[in-house]
Amino acid sequence: MTNFSILIANYNNGKYFKECYHSLINQTYENWEVIIIDDASTDDSVEIIESLIKNDSRFKLYHNALNEGCGSTKAKCMKYAQGDLCAYLDPDDALHPEALEKVALEFVNRDDLAAIYSQMILCNENLVPEKIYTGTKQIYNNRYFFNYPIQFAHFFTFKREVYLRTTGINPNLKNAVDQDLYLKILEQGEVKYLKEPLYLYRLHSNGISQDKAKQSAKESFARIIHETMQRRGIKTINHKIVPEVFTSSNEIFNLLNYQTNRMHRIISKIKVTLDNI
Repeated sequence: MTNFSILIANYNNGKYFKECYHSLINQTYENWEVIIIDDASTDDSVEIIESLIKNDSRFKLYHNALNEGCGSTKAKCMKYAQGDLCAYLDPDDALHPEALEKVALEFVNRDDLAAIYSQMILCNENLVPEKIYTGTKQIYNNRYFFNYPIQFAHFFTFKREVYLRTTGINPNLKNAVDQDLYLKILEQGEVKYLKEPLYLYRLHSNGISQDKAKQSAKESFARIIHETMQRRGIKTINHKIVPEVFTSSNEIFNLLNYQTNRMHRIISKIKVTLDNI
């Protein structure tokens, strides 16, 4: 059986971890490990996590002596991972009980897949599902896809061997870490969309995506897209010149606005359909 490495970078999310933990031990798929790295939390995260995972060898907990940030901690998770398949799970979120089983089955049936992503369901602070996030859609993976403005997010699962062919997660990133990972993985093979909400995303006031760092994350994402364009050797997009030096996020995002065009969306949908025939 293909084994999974579920990767969790924790910082001050101790009060939410119980639901995350239970969603893992209740998986219908049994061949997995969980790598947890605590990034020098100042709450009681470590005590809570240790009390839940004790005597279960499938969970491995590591500690950063000093707070290193999201990029560095997530990169470290991959160094400890032993599974054929890997996926990040935020400690304040949870998985559908059949998430790992459904994803593993798809990889077994498709040797060409580098990654699989699914829908996610938005939940309130108590992790009660409220609605499916509509921004995640079927994408056409080519060198001009940058996960903007058409996006996908969780649940994103990738082959460890594919990750090792990339430069890996940039440990210097403080935000937009997942976006950087997605784009690097997509350069290595095909990706499949599962139109099922396999990931439970908790909305709460302490979440990174809801705080003042939102603008900073947008700036980081634009820089990542620009780096991706350079890595892929793209000089022009839609007859517009890609700047050699990053100057502003708006300049980068404006290059991709054409992808919201109705005709572009129709053409992409047709290409996806033809590829799946």
